[in-house]
Amino acid sequence: MSTNVLAGIDGSKHTACVCDYAAWAAQQLSASLVLLNVLHKPEPTLLYNVGATASLSAQDKVQAELADLDKKRAELAKEQSRLILNQASQHLQQAGYPEPRTISREGRLVHVLEQYDDYADLVVLGRRGTNEDDSPERLGGHVEQVIRTTDKPLLLTDGEFTPPQRIMIAFDGSATTRKGVEYIARSPLFKGLECHVVMVAGPSEEKQTQLEAARQLLEDAGHQATAALLQGEVKKNLLAYQEKQNIDLMVMGAYGHSRIRLWLLGSITNLMLQESHKPMLILR
Repeated sequence: MSTNVLAGIDGSKHTACVCDYAAWAAQQLSASLVLLNVLHKPEPTLLYNVGATASLSAQDKVQAELADLDKKRAELAKEQSRLILNQASQHLQQAGYPEPRTISREGRLVHVLEQYDDYADLVVLGRRGTNEDDSPERLGGHVEQVIRTTDKPLLLTDGEFTPPQRIMIAFDGSATTRKGVEYIARSPLFKGLECHVVMVAGPSEEKQTQLEAARQLLEDAGHQATAALLQGEVKKNLLAYQEKQNIDLMVMGAYGHSRIRLWLLGSITNLMLQESHKPMLILR
């Protein structure tokens, strides 16, 4: 069965970064790289006659002109999508990567990605899109929706591309984060990378045992692994450790579905997405 990395691009200035991280991931996974551009499907422009001031013939003429404009806009959107995909493909080939497959679809990104759940082994997106500002604390409107709906690992890029050398997983001993450590240990995506397992919790023998077991699993898989048990505010400690250790890629669990799980885990994931300037891999 083939392995595919699916990169969602929109032609914004973040597109090159998304392409570069997706190409890196495809090489690590020995996977095929696929570029996806999703066109917004506009509603047809309709003109309603709300009074007797306009004749039916005049209204029909205007409606016909509006329909022509809608058709022209649709044609231009398809041409823009083709250009976005071609430019991204050329960018990758100039960087020495094989020519990727390209796909253009109409609809909402979150719905289109659902159609590729059985196709993509990894989805790569930018944290912000073409119509959104670059405030560090702002996330693209598509990000949270995709995190909540996809079951695939989701790599969210930010800034400029840097080939990852050191990764960090935020670990709390839960089944979700243990599963994350197992994924890192077995996936070729992380081959050759230095791994840091970081827990922010009160000191206890149980926590230390969980942390050591996670570190040992990564070491047994061939990684250079470091474990750290920190005390204090979770977000502050994670960000400080990330900066001090020069972490290139953060790994965290996705949002939970229950209100309690969202409060315990999702809020921290969301805060790190808003305040960390490093790419983040979100795992289910």
